[in-house]
Amino acid sequence: MSTNEKVGHTEEAPVKESSIENKVAGDAPALDDAPEKKKREYKEMEHETHGDLHAKVDMNTIQFTATDLYDKDKVDIEHVVMEEVFQLLQCDEGGLTEAEATDRIGIFGPNKLEEKKENVFLQFLSFMWNPLSWVMEGAAIVAIALSNGEGEPPDWQDFVGIVLLLLINSTIGFVEERNAGNAVKALMDSLAPKAKVKRDGKWRDIESSELVPGDVIAFKHGDVCPADCRLTEAIDVSMDQAALTGESLPVSKKLGDECFSGSTCKQGEVEAVVISTGPNTFFGRAATLVGQDNDQVGHLQMVLARIGSFCLVSIGIFVVLEIVILYPRFHYTYRRGLNSILVLLIGGIPIAMPTVLSVTLAVGAQQLAKHKAIVTRITAIEELAGVTILCSDKTGTLTTNKLTIDKENVKCYSQWDVEGVCLLAAYASRTENQDAIDGCVVGTLPDPKQAREGIDLLDFKPFNPVDKRTEITYRDNRDGGKLKRATKGMTGIIIELCSRNKTSELEDQLEADVEEFARRGLRALAVAYEDVVGDAADGQGTGFELAGLLSIFDPPRSDTKQTIDDAMALGVKVKMVTGDQLAIAKETGRRLGLGDHMYPAKVLKDGPEAGGKHANLDEMIMDADGFAGVFPEHKFEIVKRIQALGHLCAMTGDGANDAPALSRANVGIAVEGATDAARGAADIVLTEPGLSTIVHAIYGSRVIFQRMRNYAIYACAVTIRIVVCFAIMSFIWQFDFPSFMVLIIAVLNDGTIMTLSLDRVLPSTTPDSWDLAEVFAYGIGYGLYLSASTIALYATMHSTTFFEDKFGVNAIKETNDPQGHMVIYLQVAIISQALIFVTRSHGPSWTERPSVALMLAFCLAQLISSIIAAFGDWGFTQVHSISGGWIGIVWVWNIVWYFPLDAVKFFMKKTIIAALQRRKARKAAVATVDENGERLQRTASRHESLYSNRTSFLSRAANRLRGGAKISMSQNELQRFSSIQAQQSGAALTRAHSRPAAA
Repeated sequence: MSTNEKVGHTEEAPVKESSIENKVAGDAPALDDAPEKKKREYKEMEHETHGDLHAKVDMNTIQFTATDLYDKDKVDIEHVVMEEVFQLLQCDEGGLTEAEATDRIGIFGPNKLEEKKENVFLQFLSFMWNPLSWVMEGAAIVAIALSNGEGEPPDWQDFVGIVLLLLINSTIGFVEERNAGNAVKALMDSLAPKAKVKRDGKWRDIESSELVPGDVIAFKHGDVCPADCRLTEAIDVSMDQAALTGESLPVSKKLGDECFSGSTCKQGEVEAVVISTGPNTFFGRAATLVGQDNDQVGHLQMVLARIGSFCLVSIGIFVVLEIVILYPRFHYTYRRGLNSILVLLIGGIPIAMPTVLSVTLAVGAQQLAKHKAIVTRITAIEELAGVTILCSDKTGTLTTNKLTIDKENVKCYSQWDVEGVCLLAAYASRTENQDAIDGCVVGTLPDPKQAREGIDLLDFKPFNPVDKRTEITYRDNRDGGKLKRATKGMTGIIIELCSRNKTSELEDQLEADVEEFARRGLRALAVAYEDVVGDAADGQGTGFELAGLLSIFDPPRSDTKQTIDDAMALGVKVKMVTGDQLAIAKETGRRLGLGDHMYPAKVLKDGPEAGGKHANLDEMIMDADGFAGVFPEHKFEIVKRIQALGHLCAMTGDGANDAPALSRANVGIAVEGATDAARGAADIVLTEPGLSTIVHAIYGSRVIFQRMRNYAIYACAVTIRIVVCFAIMSFIWQFDFPSFMVLIIAVLNDGTIMTLSLDRVLPSTTPDSWDLAEVFAYGIGYGLYLSASTIALYATMHSTTFFEDKFGVNAIKETNDPQGHMVIYLQVAIISQALIFVTRSHGPSWTERPSVALMLAFCLAQLISSIIAAFGDWGFTQVHSISGGWIGIVWVWNIVWYFPLDAVKFFMKKTIIAALQRRKARKAAVATVDENGERLQRTASRHESLYSNRTSFLSRAANRLRGGAKISMSQNELQRFSSIQAQQSGAALTRAHSRPAAA
């Protein structure tokens, strides 16, 4: 049963009241001498109709190809009269032959979506193609190849250690990406697997992938439409398109209307001719948008690339300095110079950064899972922390996608109160095999059994498209067994039916109430009753009297308003982006506190009005509370424009129509009960109803972001302290630190730092962003300070007798004494790890307690380092154990140098960091205001890549391996289904005519 027909808001034109002389309610007498009354229009919510169209060009010039058939500059096959449809498709209602169908498969392709296949080996190699990996690979080459000479073997120890770390990092990334959901596959699986088709004059079941344009198909209640088609026979048909278009109500269909692939038949039986298949369908166009722009690099990958660049530049500068100083000035041999360079390469790059961040994100994903949020792309956690705008679908996401009677808005026109009107409407509803309207009406009762309690059902007339109402005749056992009738249905039909106590004032009030409902996006359902004369179920009534008017709407979820308030408190702006009608979107926005500053989808094509308050479309999008009547292309475009303005954008949704935007968004969130297509395109999938989990996810992601930021600062500081410290020591003393010991330091440091994934941190109350200038500034400041601590220790040990005189330890005076190497190793290992306690805290480091895991890992690593210093006697790496006295000296030295690190942090905050923040604020002001102080200026998207990291180079290689074949649709096809043309797609998908709120 069509709920739209039943309520009478969508398919029918406004009903004009007939003159009162017409007989209603059986044989009720006419009032012949009553004065003629004005004709009334009950302006309920309506769907626009395009009417029957014709081809825009001579039909004989249109070729039987996908290019011509779906070129709307020539013909709109979704709306032209049926005679032209059959002419264009070169078929008739008798269907095709098998031979014709086979030929058309070659022309139009199969009715399925092609899945992009990736070369697994190249996908694995792609994780070794980024700046961090380049330095690791360069160090491995130096260790195994360039270091081979002067009678010494290659540096196998360093080579094996580097390669193992590189493989571990790549494997973690590869496994994580391979486990991610494939959105196109999920969309493909959502297509109906079987179809009933007429071939060679006989009905048969075939795979839906074998359908072609021109096939005659049939489906009925409960079936999924297998392809876009036009109806040739339709018996009381209603289609559920919520997952495709976002419309909360099923849409009634009549002869000539279009049904969309993937929509579900809720009522009736259909015969139709297929007009488009596969990627040419409405569903296929949504699938095509998923994964589009695949040359993008994820936000975290971009950050890693820039940190890698920082490390590359830092290392490169000092490698060049060592080459131009050590060889000419100090006459280093080839192998000795390379060993010094290898120290910078191994120690300068945070070789385990991808691993540490992956572990941090993976642990964060497990924590989010406790809040019923499953993360399918772990790097989305980092991006969620920086999200500034959340675009949310309405139907099924902000709302329940379950129609409800709004008791607060029930209008009563007789002696019946709100409960009485609802009870009458429930009497006039089915209690079994209910449609959406009957279900929501009966659902208003405390107990559904009350719909038949205390009455005897004598006769029931179900809804039909002609009468547009339901009617019950019943015996009221609570009123002496009297016979009564109740009816509910379309407002214009019900008021025309009424003849008792109908006054001009009543009709004026009803008309005003219906218009108010329409403006607010509420569907109106009128209720009337009469007494029956006699004891026969078909007896004449005393005349119907209007009892009341019900408002039907899709209510918000119980926790949605609080969730939106919480999101806004976290600095995240929420925008509604829905396929439903503008009036409904505004009403939902008002109820949720989002605001009703919303626009129809056509503004995305036409732009803001000339002379309006918005100078351009970008400014309008940023100012809007939401958009209504949008297609998948529109949602995709909105998200893309928001990203182009420099924002990180999250998108929530539950239907296939949301999949393209979910895929494009920095963070796509599929809510509980979402379709496979939405879950496949999303980065986070919620497993419990409502959006409250999103607030937990945002909060959790900011905790994780703080952990990653703390590590990034630490990693940059360690890079600076290694390259600056050991380069200066080489220049001053020709100090040759063993490269293998740098590798040991890196392994112990990063092993400890992995426990940051469990650290206690304070999340930000505003969206986080990677201010890398700030990260690098802190890194340089800390790195130079730590370098000074090491250089000062070596100078004191090498050039004075302070330690020997004060502590009685053995003297270490030789420049490259193995014990001197061990002393420097222990000092660098201890204070480098202690730095993390400074970077993780906002105030003094001793005032913010770290996690137990981090503290235990730090203590364990220092114990191992001290044991190595006490007992390590490895000839291959030029170190020798040192006495307990020297170990104690190093510990005391590091403690003395540790406490001023907090002073360094506070000094930098007040000077350098403050200056960087002021510069950032000035740039932000310039980026958003022109010279007149009025206009937004588009800025580069954070989502765009600074590197072709893992994409362009490997995509070209992959295309060569595939023979250059491209799986995705051509650009011409994408343009044919652009957002401009999609606005005209499908008579059944037209949106409600919107009136200003003041109308």
